[in-house]
Amino acid sequence: MKRIGIMTTGGDCSGLNTVIQRVVTGAMRRGWTVVGIMDGTDGLCVDPVRAVTFDANTLPIETARLAGSWLHNGHAGALNYETAAATGRLAEFNQTIRRALRHLKLDTLILVGGNGSLSLAWNNREIYADVSLVCIPKTIDMDIPLTDNTVGFDTAVSQVVSFCDQLILTARSHHRWFVVQTMGRDCGNLALHAGVAFGADAILIPEIKFDPDALVAHIQSRPRDYGIVMVSEGVSLRGHSGRPADIISRKLSAAGIANRAVYPEHFQRAGDTTAGDRILAARMADAALDAIDNNETYVMTAMQNGQCVTVPLSEFFAAGDVTDDPNISGMQTANAYVSPDDPLLMVAHNMGAYIGEEK
Repeated sequence: MKRIGIMTTGGDCSGLNTVIQRVVTGAMRRGWTVVGIMDGTDGLCVDPVRAVTFDANTLPIETARLAGSWLHNGHAGALNYETAAATGRLAEFNQTIRRALRHLKLDTLILVGGNGSLSLAWNNREIYADVSLVCIPKTIDMDIPLTDNTVGFDTAVSQVVSFCDQLILTARSHHRWFVVQTMGRDCGNLALHAGVAFGADAILIPEIKFDPDALVAHIQSRPRDYGIVMVSEGVSLRGHSGRPADIISRKLSAAGIANRAVYPEHFQRAGDTTAGDRILAARMADAALDAIDNNETYVMTAMQNGQCVTVPLSEFFAAGDVTDDPNISGMQTANAYVSPDDPLLMVAHNMGAYIGEEK
């Protein structure tokens, strides 16, 4: 009988509880024991380790649709990779994590995380020398290489679209434009997908340069005097500092265009998990359990051309645009971005949205 652990790390999103519930259900059908690690790596850095052994009623099916993580993702400021690196305690931190995993007597750890968590797992793989490691990608940014989708992305897109659906009503009433800034870090996938789904008049993402004057001219040429400009938080404008929505809002105001900058913020991470994310979570949970059955380790579940497969973490890391982690000195993260030939870019252009100077 196998004894497996499951842990959620990094920023939260909808779909995490569905992953956990599906992993527990599938593992119990195999006769395995599932141990949930509370608060991510925080829970492994205390004595006793914060963990719970699941039974059939620990995470009921009716709560699996909820956003956030039943296991929690950690406390701000607690000892973690960032704080350990900042205080010169990274080696001690790694040894603590490995010792805690050994104490739990796990055969396998399922790590549910974003590109930062998965990159850290690969860069610090000696931590997992005593267990096999299977990762499930989750992030609303959809910036993980080698997978066509990530748990949480579909719900985040729906949340942004729902936000804009309500916002456009007051925009119409007041003859006003709204500049909506999405999350996404340096990747524009969330803004692009939400912008196309809603029908935004402009979609600005970090991967495509744009001319503020051309944006203003585009808005002035629209047949309406209200609408939505969707901008990803990773957008930057040369010579300007501050939040991109604020900068763009000021540009529009200077041209006499009535507007407001608005921020859905963590509303994007909330919301009942969509059916699409629930299906993805179930498929990835199933693939993770199959990987354990097949004695795979250092792998990530991934959607590729409609199939749920596993790929080596080494390939995930090598396939990404590897950049320095902004919060951990000497650490690197594998990122994925909107491709220049992404068909949604042409769809956005053809529906009349301004997307920048390249398409």
